[in-house]
Amino acid sequence: MGQKWLISGSPGCGKTTWILNKIKSNQGACGYLRLTEQANNNKEKLPESLIDYTFLKDQAPHLQDLSDCSDTSMSQQKDFFILIELSQSQSPESVEPAELNPYIKSQLESLRLQPDRQLHFGRDSELPNNDTLVFKKLESWSLNLAKRVWDPQSLNTFWFELVNGAYGDVYRAKALMNLPDGQSIFFNWIVSQKGSQFLPLKTVSPPNGRPESPSALVIQGKGLDCIGIESTINHCLLNDALLEMHQTPLRNQQPEALRTN
Repeated sequence: MGQKWLISGSPGCGKTTWILNKIKSNQGACGYLRLTEQANNNKEKLPESLIDYTFLKDQAPHLQDLSDCSDTSMSQQKDFFILIELSQSQSPESVEPAELNPYIKSQLESLRLQPDRQLHFGRDSELPNNDTLVFKKLESWSLNLAKRVWDPQSLNTFWFELVNGAYGDVYRAKALMNLPDGQSIFFNWIVSQKGSQFLPLKTVSPPNGRPESPSALVIQGKGLDCIGIESTINHCLLNDALLEMHQTPLRNQQPEALRTN
């Protein structure tokens, strides 16, 4: 019988990085599921789930996404390791899964997943706690940026402004951003760190129009200027004409066989 671990903690505490290390160190098949504290009526994946799974899958291609899986037989397979990520606003008093709120329990029950272990950042000693945020309540804002492509210089300026307080008191921000050359960059920042993490994904799209790769932005903080954030983003994105201007020289540098694909 495989293992099922539930990993919870505050935004930005290091859950996804810790999970990635566990996936890489595991010899067998791995599955990943990200849960949300509150119900979401939209059938589309939440932006934060999209970011986390895309990043993990890029780093560990053998990882299986369990969020849309109706066949739960894999969870019963021997040596199948399931890691369930849960972002929480406060530390639970009990380690028992039964103490989770009804919506979380219903998500687990619908997939027939009963965690063998439940670990929480800021409480369990085997987890790092350097970046565990302590707060009563945080605002959260997200934007799905599918098929959007950023002007690279504008993106750098926007991110610098964002994490330095131009749009409110940002505690945590992460994103997947598409660039004209087909690269997708994972952006990661938390107030307890000195700087941002910028990690190019291994998967690169051809510079032929708008990419199919996921893109999204998630921000948590206080006093967020959400209207200002979205307005600035709209000015940083490339329209079709500018995108073509960026990509034409890149295509011309490619071998002819690649340009025709």
